[in-house]
Amino acid sequence: MSPDPAGRAGYLEHPPRLGFFTDTSVCIGCKACEVACKEWNAVPEDGLSLSGMSYDNTVGLGASTWRHVAFIEQPATAVFDGAEGVRWLMASDVCKHCTESACLDVCPTGALFRTEFGSVVVQQDICNGCGYCVSGCPYGVIDRRPGDGRAFKCTLCYDRLRGDLEPACAKACPTDSIIFGNIADLRQRAADRVEELRSRGLNAYHYGTEEMGADPSIGGLGASFILLDDSGKYNLPAKPTLPQTRTFPGILSMSIAALFLSAATAWCLKED
Repeated sequence: MSPDPAGRAGYLEHPPRLGFFTDTSVCIGCKACEVACKEWNAVPEDGLSLSGMSYDNTVGLGASTWRHVAFIEQPATAVFDGAEGVRWLMASDVCKHCTESACLDVCPTGALFRTEFGSVVVQQDICNGCGYCVSGCPYGVIDRRPGDGRAFKCTLCYDRLRGDLEPACAKACPTDSIIFGNIADLRQRAADRVEELRSRGLNAYHYGTEEMGADPSIGGLGASFILLDDSGKYNLPAKPTLPQTRTFPGILSMSIAALFLSAATAWCLKED
């Protein structure tokens, strides 16, 4: 790697797109990723009370929860020692760093930008707290912090990437459930893993590619997942869409309504 003119160590002239894929089949729910994320990024505490959702105390992603480990309990179909058991689905969720990012598109101040690694980062010194990015995200990832008002989310540990280090969450994962690297390489690795899991009789699939059946305008995700059940069980939308894809149908319906009202008004005036 050669340094740039400013002399920054580890600078890449043409870096590949980097990201995650999370293999939920080997997640053990240890929450090491949550802790590492908070520790490295100085993310504040976000809840120590019981949520009533199994061992899930953070419930979902938010301004102070950049990594969230979901615990899903399901009755197991297998029988253990003559009694039905429980199957645990565990998954570490994170910002998807979409190929086409709605949060980036709707930001009026330029607070969000795409890095040289393909990730999307919020610049807190520019964010004005308008919240457009919050409503624009099809995954419900980005959020504003109470008492602050600005938007926060995963940065893919941008500072670590600039120093040639992998993100803190991936570094801390003891089972390699969170795998970091070149997106193109990860997709092939995920495809091989899905094939292996299916050969063992598991209903595995790769969520986060253009082929997953979602609105193609989103493109692939910078953070994808190998899932063992319907995406909704993991609080992931089956068909996420960008807000702007719903603009034309809305304009069309309003135009039809306006034409109808205009015609009705003209008819009433004619009768008078």
